[in-house]
Amino acid sequence: MSSTVCNLEDRHCAPCEGGVDAFDEATARQMLADVPGWDIADSGKALVRRFEFKGFYRTMAFINAMAWIANRENHHPDFSAGYNYCDVTFTTHAIGGLSENDFICAAKVSALID
Repeated sequence: MSSTVCNLEDRHCAPCEGGVDAFDEATARQMLADVPGWDIADSGKALVRRFEFKGFYRTMAFINAMAWIANRENHHPDFSAGYNYCDVTFTTHAIGGLSENDFICAAKVSALID
């Protein structure tokens, strides 16, 4: 099931309206190897990462780029931000946990700065 980060960056999210199972925690942890810097939270139901920047402008530039990715993939993260950081959380709300879409978007967001 696990693929390379490059492969995830090249993929696109599939629409998810529910009706499929979320990844179990073991599968999510296996996929985690493909998105360095991210971690599993909420008992395996969320993918999280903190990004830190040198100042507000760079933080906002990152958020705008992340928004572009999220809209293009039609898979939107929850996030909170401050002067020099942005905490990002991906989860697939329709299934109450993680799906491949979360890992695809995490890889694309990571590619903005890694």
